[in-house]
Amino acid sequence: MMNKLGSILRDRYRLEKILGQGGMSSVYQATDENIGVPVAVKENLVLTEDYSRQFQREASILATLRHPNLPRVSDYFFLQGQGQYLVMDFIEGEDLRERIERLEQLPEREVILIGAAICDALMYLHQRQPAVIHRDIKPGNIKITPEGHVVLVDFGLVKLMEGNQQTTTGARAMTPGYSPPEQYGTGHTDERSDVYSLGATLYAALTGLIPEDGLSRLTGKAKLTPIRKKRSNISEKLAFVIEKALEIDPHKRYQSALDFRLALLDSGNMATIPKEAGLVSPPPINRDSKPVIQTGISQPVISVPISMSVQQPKKNRLWVLLILIVLFSLSATYWQIRFNGVSNMIASIGLTSLSGPLPTSIKEPLPEITNTPKATIPKPTQIAATEASTAIAQNPTPIGGGEGYIVFASNRNDSVMQLWMMQTDGSKEQPITNLTDGACQPAWSPDGTKLAFISPCSGKKDFYEGARIFTMTFDDLDSIEPLPISVDPSGDFDPAWSPDGTKIAFASLRSGNASGTKEKLIHIYIYDYTDNLLEEITLDRWKDKQPVWSPDGKYIAFVRKVASNEIWWTDITGQNPSRFSSPNNQYNNFPTWSGDGKILFYTQQNTEGGIPYFVGKRIDDAGLPLEFRIPPSGQADFSPAADSNISPDGQWFVFERWPDGTNHDIYIATINGANLTQLTTNDSYDFDAVWQPKTK
Repeated sequence: MMNKLGSILRDRYRLEKILGQGGMSSVYQATDENIGVPVAVKENLVLTEDYSRQFQREASILATLRHPNLPRVSDYFFLQGQGQYLVMDFIEGEDLRERIERLEQLPEREVILIGAAICDALMYLHQRQPAVIHRDIKPGNIKITPEGHVVLVDFGLVKLMEGNQQTTTGARAMTPGYSPPEQYGTGHTDERSDVYSLGATLYAALTGLIPEDGLSRLTGKAKLTPIRKKRSNISEKLAFVIEKALEIDPHKRYQSALDFRLALLDSGNMATIPKEAGLVSPPPINRDSKPVIQTGISQPVISVPISMSVQQPKKNRLWVLLILIVLFSLSATYWQIRFNGVSNMIASIGLTSLSGPLPTSIKEPLPEITNTPKATIPKPTQIAATEASTAIAQNPTPIGGGEGYIVFASNRNDSVMQLWMMQTDGSKEQPITNLTDGACQPAWSPDGTKLAFISPCSGKKDFYEGARIFTMTFDDLDSIEPLPISVDPSGDFDPAWSPDGTKIAFASLRSGNASGTKEKLIHIYIYDYTDNLLEEITLDRWKDKQPVWSPDGKYIAFVRKVASNEIWWTDITGQNPSRFSSPNNQYNNFPTWSGDGKILFYTQQNTEGGIPYFVGKRIDDAGLPLEFRIPPSGQADFSPAADSNISPDGQWFVFERWPDGTNHDIYIATINGANLTQLTTNDSYDFDAVWQPKTK
């Protein structure tokens, strides 16, 4: 039976809207209330014994699939007297059918890359034991995410091949033009059937028209129109490859998805699929199309030329322009009031260039900082560098990682976040900022004498629109200065000092929007105090954040949002970015380097649900699936935990943890996950903990 929107299934999944409905099932967009992420929930509407058994079998098949180009199933449950439910990824973006309707005919290179990506997914499915046959590949079942990632969806019709038996988990679908002739009636279908359907899909993407129906061709009622007759500028090589995939006789087609993939790439003179960026151009951010089915239900059959089916309405550009002007004026006025002297600063440094010389003597205290007395902060015990190194190496502090303080963000005395400090045993907690709009994301200079931070800050976020980076000297907490770069109200955040203290890397929204989709970009920048230059080092159409420097200052690790959050790294010029974390579709965040630079630690969380935990990976294993869990198997797990920072002696983590699922406190543990110790016990939200480096 159909559920009401707004209802919550299993005390977890809040139904938001109907994505699609068929005779046998419905699909909803829902929110997983446990982790606050969107999901797709498929409901079985036919509760007969046979179909219920098929639905459960479908769940068991899909739950085992883990591939970058396939959605993941995270949950299955049966509610007595109500129905069966399957929970899977909600894939945002544009399906290929919509893209063809919008563009009519896709570029050759894009068609090749889409085809190769789907072949990757099919190779994975077909090589399973037993093999899984998709059986419903068509433009409506291929999604292109906002990052340009390609995903094959809709598994309501998968079939298992077990020996000579073929077990179908859903009703057999025949979509004229896309289904191979053997799929009609009781014919035998196998891997080559998926090759045919993908070939038909790529035919439609190139020409804007659906190929002639396979059954009609088999019976002699129709012939396949050559691709170059419909689009003469297509290369002969690519046309041949796709037409071979569309052979009526399965023995004349490519015999595997691997063969088809290699032929596609060869037709485009490519050795492999590029991995440094999104495969294809992302969809536009605002599309005037109705919601499409994300997974689990077949798309409507297209029976007319695709290029004729949708007409996009014109947009009133004048109104858009007027609204932008008003918003810009309001934003400029706000920032002029917020920060004393901003207009003079803009006049003196200009906004036309990010790399021109900037003044070094700008000191611009925030008017919101009150003159109320602050706690006097005793300086840490001074230890000679050589003595400290020897002492730490031989005798690490049993409850901490060396001298200094831990600074963190908390809202314990206010509705906004402020920076607080405490000793490494959690004693002597004291606030060190008192800003009207709050502060968070503290970052120590390498000599332990300065802190960078951002403001405004009302709470923990993925990115901070409107934030700005400031620095202050630790023994003079009124010495707050903005980072001396051109003012941009979009937002700068995630500051990180270079090991030599001459540069600050940060993430910023100042990159603007992607030209094609108008989606907000987040890129990594480096400000150099030595020559007063600001350089943008990540330039791709991605959301890059949380930069951290390697101890030798030669590399920066950061988080890149692709299909999910991945850990990437690059040299400081940004010229050679590559994926560091394994392509396992986990959410990876908060990278931090070990003291010797040989390991990257980060937070990992399953995309299908679950709680965040810590992993590490050796630098030599970059890109390989060789992460190790912290703490290792056999030790008491302390998840959920996130955002670790390394102590000065390199032997301890300080991090955020919320074992009750609600209250976030600061903890420490050794980097192997032992000696877990709670430092803060307040019922406020404590996060962003950083350990003060050794002072000279």
